[in-house]
Amino acid sequence: MSDSDDDTPRLSAHTLAALQEFFAEQKQHSDPSEDGKYNVGVIEENWQLSQFWYSRETALRLAQEAVTAAGDSGRIACVSAPSVYQALRELHGDRISVSIFEYDRRFAMYGEEFVFYDYNNPLDFPDNITAHSFDIVIADPPYLSEECLRKTSETIKYLTRGKILLCTGAVMEAPAAQLLGVRMCAFVPKHTRNLANEFRCYVNYDSALECGT
Repeated sequence: MSDSDDDTPRLSAHTLAALQEFFAEQKQHSDPSEDGKYNVGVIEENWQLSQFWYSRETALRLAQEAVTAAGDSGRIACVSAPSVYQALRELHGDRISVSIFEYDRRFAMYGEEFVFYDYNNPLDFPDNITAHSFDIVIADPPYLSEECLRKTSETIKYLTRGKILLCTGAVMEAPAAQLLGVRMCAFVPKHTRNLANEFRCYVNYDSALECGT
């Protein structure tokens, strides 16, 4: 091999510019600006964690439903539903009380409102998370399995004062009714990507979602 610098591979100006753009986008996703930190999708989906974000319209609709159900001074828990948490903060800023229970530690960017959550340890919470301290719990179990739903149900029943908004597959209708006493709504949630399984919402209280609105 030659010791000459002429043999050193060099990137073209076009390739270098493309790489710089790529790294800038990655930095934006990992360290979003303060103005856009609550935008739905600002943190990219990780399919290995079974993450599929709601469409913006669905996230905003579920956020509005949560605020209506919780009341003006109510507390809202988003369990494995970060899109709804982001929409709540985007819509209402710091005027509402909401916590995000999530396995993905990237969401720790939301500070004290982030609670690390592993559905395999459904009642493993810090001391400041007390039983029945949320007016409504919105939950989206990460996997379509009865085991995952059963364990997530333990979490939901521990956190809620009564109201439950569950988002999961249509195939989970029977076990969801048995475990949580919820019923399927006419409203059909949408995702940013098409899912192979039909997805639905379930509630245990009177809701406009039952009418599809």
